[in-house]
Amino acid sequence: MPTRSSLLAFALGVAAALVVVVAIGVLLAAWWRRWVHRASLRAHRQFGARVDRYKFADRDGIVAAVLADAVVGEAVRTHAREQGVSEDDAWKHARGYVQEIVPQFSLWFYYRIGLAIAESLLKLFFRVRVIDRGAAEFAALPKDSIVVYLMNHRSNADYVLAGWALAGQVAISYAVGEWARVFPLDYVFKTFGAYFVRRRFREPLYHTVLERYVQLITANGVTQGIFPEGGLSRDGRFRPVKIGLLDYMLGVARDPAAAERMYIVPVAINYDRVLEDRSLLRELNPDAGHRPPNRLVQFSIVLWNITWNVSRIVTRSWKRHGDAVVVIGAPVPVAPRLKRLQADGIQLFELPREQRLGEVQKLADDAMRRIGDILPVTAVPIVCAAIQTFEGDYVPRARLLERVDQLRDSLADEGRVVVGADEPTDRVVERAVELLWSRRALSRTYEGIVVLKTGRELVSYYANSIVHLLGDFAESVRDRDALPVYKAVDL
Repeated sequence: MPTRSSLLAFALGVAAALVVVVAIGVLLAAWWRRWVHRASLRAHRQFGARVDRYKFADRDGIVAAVLADAVVGEAVRTHAREQGVSEDDAWKHARGYVQEIVPQFSLWFYYRIGLAIAESLLKLFFRVRVIDRGAAEFAALPKDSIVVYLMNHRSNADYVLAGWALAGQVAISYAVGEWARVFPLDYVFKTFGAYFVRRRFREPLYHTVLERYVQLITANGVTQGIFPEGGLSRDGRFRPVKIGLLDYMLGVARDPAAAERMYIVPVAINYDRVLEDRSLLRELNPDAGHRPPNRLVQFSIVLWNITWNVSRIVTRSWKRHGDAVVVIGAPVPVAPRLKRLQADGIQLFELPREQRLGEVQKLADDAMRRIGDILPVTAVPIVCAAIQTFEGDYVPRARLLERVDQLRDSLADEGRVVVGADEPTDRVVERAVELLWSRRALSRTYEGIVVLKTGRELVSYYANSIVHLLGDFAESVRDRDALPVYKAVDL
């Protein structure tokens, strides 16, 4: 039977071992934090990007700052009164919303892990090109400027593509929809500095919390990226602009000093293949029963695509999906527009909400026009547009080459961004036809191509992405558009 002294010795031994383990854990944690900090600095110096200091603010401090906001406090009291709940319960709701929204940015994870994975995936699927038309103007911006990137939305890959393309300029924070609020995507996006938005959630308390958070980070110079269309294009054309987040961001311009620091940068994205194109086309006519498939069916589609592509890689039959191109425009200052409104007797932030949103809508529409002007024209869209100018499903190869030549000349005369403008036209056409043939949109004959019945919608989808740039040819392209006008519904 163990004696008291032996039990005491055993307990002391266990306690000593625990102390050693805890000490080692503390030392390892301190070493890890120090290593990550140094690695982050090395990554920052390597990329030379602007990283907003407020991204590194303590997350609990940001949560506390939002909850201490007087506007949020009033919204909490209103929520409690209208919903018949206690103020304590209302505050719990508000705190839950803030904790859901606020990210935990990691510079090391963003630059060393995220961008490495992004680059590998992008270059596996696409030939990636980045065209910076505003580099000189961006470099000349003051260090304390507030920069908001507005982008068109073609694919869920836009988040990865734009983040990678802009890595040399900024570490960008996205507003991300509910689709990413699943493990492990939620953790990954928050580590990248993204914040989540419930897009069709109408509760006033939630929107007040979101608005005050967005204004807090905007005022502190956090560079943000938003897709003002609010969702992916289903038919290739730009969708109507949603201005909620942009209105929140512009709210900081009530302060004239903040307005002078604010700039909007248009970013245009286009692909030779949008990975979700056929799924998006199925959603075009929900009234006819073509509603999006349920989550199980969506998962099975994703699993099938992954299996198919992996099998192609293993059997060495893998081919990339053409070009994925990002064009970065020049920064547009916000202050001159506000001053023009003031000169016309319009005090934007003193207008009733409906009138103010009307002016914000004009600003957003102008930004989308700028995005449309710099939209890159890649091989598949220009060949699809050329096909759409012909009546019938058969197009002789010689006439197709001639029409693509005409489109390229017209686009070049207008100063548009034509990808591969120095390539021979026959090579551009051959590359696009090969991609469309592999998608079973076209069949090839010795002297021409035939648009298959199942491929006409796909041809229209890609042609629609550039139709607004085609001048005299635009009307004939639209006349043969096989797609219905997309009506935004709660899908």
